[in-house]
Amino acid sequence: MRNLKWCFFVALLAGAAWAQVPGTLSADSVPVRHYDLSLERDLPLTFLSAFASVYGDYRLHKMRVGAEMRDASDLLPWDRPVAGRYCKACADVSAWSAAFGVAPLALGAYSWFKGDALGADLAAYTLMLAQTLALQNGVNLLVRTLSFWPRPYMYATDGDGADAASAAEGEAYGSFYSGHASAAFAIAVFTGEWFSEFYPNSRYKSLVWATSLSLAGVVGMLRIAAGRHFPTDVAVGALAGAGISLAVIKIHKKSVRIGPVSLAGIWAGPGSASLAFAF
Repeated sequence: MRNLKWCFFVALLAGAAWAQVPGTLSADSVPVRHYDLSLERDLPLTFLSAFASVYGDYRLHKMRVGAEMRDASDLLPWDRPVAGRYCKACADVSAWSAAFGVAPLALGAYSWFKGDALGADLAAYTLMLAQTLALQNGVNLLVRTLSFWPRPYMYATDGDGADAASAAEGEAYGSFYSGHASAAFAIAVFTGEWFSEFYPNSRYKSLVWATSLSLAGVVGMLRIAAGRHFPTDVAVGALAGAGISLAVIKIHKKSVRIGPVSLAGIWAGPGSASLAFAF
């Protein structure tokens, strides 16, 4: 049921992107390969991504209620005002963001149908997106199981928030960092990347990027409003998702282009965590 709710946001994003494509097509252009797959690279990458996702989910389900609660005064200054917040409606709406996941593939399928993209590119792009989503999900879950701090609603002392906190499962003790924000920004980057790659001269390129990133930002804000994540969780999730997606895209491009990010990674230890980019 939760996955079905993703259909709302993807309809908005895919519809906005599709509406702009017709004016940018060139009937005389001949499609060329943009992305490349190789057994030596993609077999281990696919295995690593799948393993990270499965193992992360296993670790998440092993989390137990009763983990040590960090005092609200020990939270980062900009996170403290969110402690105790709870909004079930916001959480439900943010769950619809799963529909966002088919936006890149919907846009890619449209380009292929119109003859602007080769089927090989769409196939490569589909695998790249699957690798990215699995990898970012696995990294997110592995970091969350380190239980840096609990979700904001766990600090609620009355009302629905307190009821939710009393019924919370072990995963609620790992709020850092937001998986929804990570996935949303990864998908937003893939959507903007496809449009920019196949329609580089389109006057709508900025609009597609702005729309996809804005919708991803809305997902992050809803997670904060719901009391599911702190601002820090969402910010790091956005960077992680975007960084991982850019790295996967870059290593698959046939023509090497200078991009903003070539590698992204997350390091986490018992008392700290960091996100690193290599340029």
